[in-house]
Amino acid sequence: MDRRRFLAAAAGFGAVALSADKLAELFSPATHAFAGNKLQATKSPISTTGEKLTPFEDITHYNNFYELSTDKETPSKIAGSFHPQPWAVQIDGLVNKPIKLDYDALLKVAPLQERVYRHRCVEGWSMVIPWTGYPLKALLDRVEPNSKAKFVAFTSVSRPSELPGQQRDVLNWPYKEGLRLDEAMNPLTLFAVGLYGEVLPNQNGAPVRVVVPWKYGFKSAKSIVRITLTDRMPPTSWNEANAHEYGFYSNVNPQVDHPRWSQAKERRIGEIFKRDTLMFNGYGEFVAGLYKGMDLRKDF
Repeated sequence: MDRRRFLAAAAGFGAVALSADKLAELFSPATHAFAGNKLQATKSPISTTGEKLTPFEDITHYNNFYELSTDKETPSKIAGSFHPQPWAVQIDGLVNKPIKLDYDALLKVAPLQERVYRHRCVEGWSMVIPWTGYPLKALLDRVEPNSKAKFVAFTSVSRPSELPGQQRDVLNWPYKEGLRLDEAMNPLTLFAVGLYGEVLPNQNGAPVRVVVPWKYGFKSAKSIVRITLTDRMPPTSWNEANAHEYGFYSNVNPQVDHPRWSQAKERRIGEIFKRDTLMFNGYGEFVAGLYKGMDLRKDF
């Protein structure tokens, strides 16, 4: 049962009895495009332990994927309009060996690992997700970044005919994100191809995405078609839309509030009470050194 839809509808209807059709709509599972293909992966020692995994249904039915919709529940219902195969990713820019790899080749770049990461959204909610993938560093090493490369730019797919959200001027499409090269090369940064041991569902960024667990979720670009190494800080979609609210770095920091809400607490999906937000989402031992000398209150 979709609890959120049921509670919302119940509040709206008050004491009025629900019709049989309405009950069927509320209790039927939302559809989502999910290939159901298993991925063979080993469990990585770089993984969050001691936390309850967010259920698969919540991970795949509560999604920020503006290419499909601006609300959380619609993406899983209409994700079947998106066809992520065949697929290829171009990797170019300031590299010695630019390449274009199709999906099968991408799966073979490095052994697949399962990594459990906390996922913290800038909106104040969080999940714990078992991702499948390999370090992004393994992919970047293939192209041999040259000495001028300082940043990594990610470009997501642009298919308005399949992704109805791109038919609206919500963002400057296609979606763009970026990292410093040392952030991209950090052992935590994951090139993800699946979750819960299966290929990525469409609404979760199929077929390939990055996962940067110490940053707010919008930094983890989905449905990537191009990776470009550059010597300049690349433009990013949310920073272009509102630089005051969405900085380039966007590290999880409970001491720096979003202009419209506090970041000191977070709501873990499936829990009632809020919990404290962890600095760097709890991954400071891996990444704090990347920002030595920076003012983390100013360089958001």
